[in-house]
Amino acid sequence: MEYVYAALILNESGEEINEENLTNVLDAAGVDVEESRVKALVAALEDVDIDEAVEQAAAVPAGGAAAGGAAEGGADEGGEEEAEGGEEEEEAAEEEDDDEDDDASGEGLGELFG
Repeated sequence: MEYVYAALILNESGEEINEENLTNVLDAAGVDVEESRVKALVAALEDVDIDEAVEQAAAVPAGGAAAGGAAEGGADEGGEEEAEGGEEEEEAAEEEDDDEDDDASGEGLGELFG
C-alpha cells in the first residue's frame, strides 16, 4: 500500500514516477524498500493516467459492491491496485463475482456432484 501512496505523492507533486524517486520517497517514510516491488509498480504505472484513475475511483458510489465497484470503476484505492495488478485483477474480480452468483443461486452445484 505504501508503494502506491508514494507513487501518488510523486504524481501529485509533478515528479516523474521512476525507481529512484519512488525509492527515495519510501526511504524518507521509513519503509523497508523491496526493489522488485518498486520495479513492478513503475512498470505497471507506465501507461496509466493516475489522475484519471483517481477520478474514476472517486466516482464509484461508496455503497456499491466492493469487488464489482472496483472492476467497474477501473480502479480501487485510487488506481493503485490497478497499477500493481491491472487488468488481471479486474478479470479475477469479475470471475469471482460470477462464481459467487452461481453459488448463491444454486447453479454450479451440479458440477460438484458430477
